[in-house]
Amino acid sequence: MKFTILIIDDEKNIREGLAADFEMDGYNVKIAANGKEGLDLIANGDIDLVITDLRMPGSISGEEVLRQVTTKMPGIPVIVLTGHGSIDAAVKAMQDGAYDFLTKPLNLAQLEVIVKRALEGRELSIKHTELLKQVSTQKKTDMVIGKSAAMQKVMSLVKKVADARISVLITGETGVGKEVVANAIHNLSSRSEKAFIPVVCSSLSETLLESELFGHEKGAFTNAESMHKGKFELAHGGTIFLDEIGEINQSVQVKLLRVLQEKKFERVGGEAPIEVDVRVIAATNKNLEEEVKAGRFREDLYFRLNGIHIEVPPLRERKDDIPLLLNSFLERYNEENGKNITGFDNHARSALYKYDWPGNIRELQHCVESSVVMAGGSEITLEDLPPSVSKASGVESISLPIGITLDEAEKIIIQENLAANKGNKSKTAETLGIGRKTLHRKLQEYGMENEDSESENDE
Repeated sequence: MKFTILIIDDEKNIREGLAADFEMDGYNVKIAANGKEGLDLIANGDIDLVITDLRMPGSISGEEVLRQVTTKMPGIPVIVLTGHGSIDAAVKAMQDGAYDFLTKPLNLAQLEVIVKRALEGRELSIKHTELLKQVSTQKKTDMVIGKSAAMQKVMSLVKKVADARISVLITGETGVGKEVVANAIHNLSSRSEKAFIPVVCSSLSETLLESELFGHEKGAFTNAESMHKGKFELAHGGTIFLDEIGEINQSVQVKLLRVLQEKKFERVGGEAPIEVDVRVIAATNKNLEEEVKAGRFREDLYFRLNGIHIEVPPLRERKDDIPLLLNSFLERYNEENGKNITGFDNHARSALYKYDWPGNIRELQHCVESSVVMAGGSEITLEDLPPSVSKASGVESISLPIGITLDEAEKIIIQENLAANKGNKSKTAETLGIGRKTLHRKLQEYGMENEDSESENDE
């Protein structure tokens, strides 16, 4: 890390001499002849340490420089320089927040040591701040689980648009986690301390949806016995998430367009305009462009909502994320059900990867929940999975008739596994958990060893 030092001194020889010395030590150096010039340079940013004389001509002294730096930029260390007759002023400067002081004439070696120590502390402070920022960001995006390339692209967009005012349209199949992405946008924005208000538009009738979004006055309709604030009013300063936006009718679309354009609306049955500052994030599993062409969705509203478009990929296109999702859901449902299931056996895990998950993450979540409830052992098995998952997985099984002997059962198991591995004895032995010599011996015992026992399939 290359630091920038600002030297403020009205004596030209001192400021230029110090500048030359610190530049030779590898620092960036800026100089100022008085307090005003110094504060202007500090205001421009990129200053890591200030060395300032206390006594300088002009209206802004070194004491004032120190006061403004410690008040407005407390992370920047200030070293003060003073004459022998001003020790009391230097001591007061230390009490006011100066990092250290030196008297003139200067001991350059001593000043270099003080500067090095101060900048080491500055570097630690910067790294600590960056770490806190990374931890905070990680916490705010932890709900979005996924390390696949597809989800990394989504999260890159989320971080870019989080602090903008522009509307965001999130699209994707049912169950892909559109609300989770919307929440991440809100949590990473400067609105994160304010409300995040989700509204599922398809769950309400036309009258109820309008009242739910914009509120109503007392007596606006039957049973409106008191004034009711709508979701837009409650989301003031924060974010409103309009899920399944493609389901709203033309009447509500008109009022919603006005809110987006003018930032104001009236409650149902009211006349007084209510101004709001709300970030709008909408989501749909419909193709809104097709809805516009069909005349069911206003084109102007679509353009307003589609400021930034984020497409959340289906789970079948991001199967690399399945292990992370499984671990997250397993931890949650272990806790909820008082269980300590350690994971999934090989057959169950294979089934989970092969299934296409038409219901996406929501279906996977329900699958893990039901499997935890059904599991009788320490691991979830194929039999614990919902039938739709286990049957569609393509995981092969062996059927053994009741009443056969252990030797007969063993023979069937060896035959079926050998066939599944296309005669490869090494793979079959590995699958059965036995050595190759043991497999050869058993094949001979059961009369299953052919003459070409050392064929190309043997390896």
